[in-house]
Amino acid sequence: MKKSQFLLSLILWGSLLLSACGASNSAPNAMMDETATPDAMMKEPATPDAMMHDTPTADAMMHDTPTTDAMMEESTPDAMMESPAWFSAALTDTRSDNAFTVNDFKGKVVLVEMMAVWCSTCKQQQDQMKALHEQMGMPDDLVIVSLDIDPNENLDTVKSYLNTTGFDWRYAVAPTDASREIASLYGDQFLNPPSAPMLIVDRDGVAHPLPFGIKTADDRMQSVNMYLKEGM
Repeated sequence: MKKSQFLLSLILWGSLLLSACGASNSAPNAMMDETATPDAMMKEPATPDAMMHDTPTADAMMHDTPTTDAMMEESTPDAMMESPAWFSAALTDTRSDNAFTVNDFKGKVVLVEMMAVWCSTCKQQQDQMKALHEQMGMPDDLVIVSLDIDPNENLDTVKSYLNTTGFDWRYAVAPTDASREIASLYGDQFLNPPSAPMLIVDRDGVAHPLPFGIKTADDRMQSVNMYLKEGM
């Protein structure tokens, strides 16, 4: 073989070897490109942080669900408390013929007497009421109401009674429904005029029954003053 042919053969063999080495080195790199790396695989599953954004947190759920405080605001004792129905019963002032209700005096102290024209005990109690009126001078935040609870008496009956006695505070005739509720709330004895039944409605609209029997002007003044001082 000539020397030139031998050199050519060596060059060709060298080229083939270099090509083979290059192919073997590039194959792993190509496989690495086609196969997901650990970093790439880590990016696909949702991380705990990502899941926290997709799933409502405890704080978020607390905003969506009414709390105990919110539920309490909807039904507080003040919201649930209501005045008795007889507080809103339509009454007529016997002397002036003006309409009124006990609720009209909210914020004041109201002294309510259940009575009847024929009741001599009621007359004695009202004499003491007149003495109380004279001693206190009837302050603006005190209201006295004598409520006739006898179903057989009416406004004309009470007017005739006032013309005889001269008592000058509010008198009215209780509607039947109001009388029934008074008995239901405070006892049947409140519909028995000789028991001298009375109660005080305080500034907040709460009724406080007084002991039965005739109360002197001094006794009644103590009771009235106790409630007049409240809320001042």
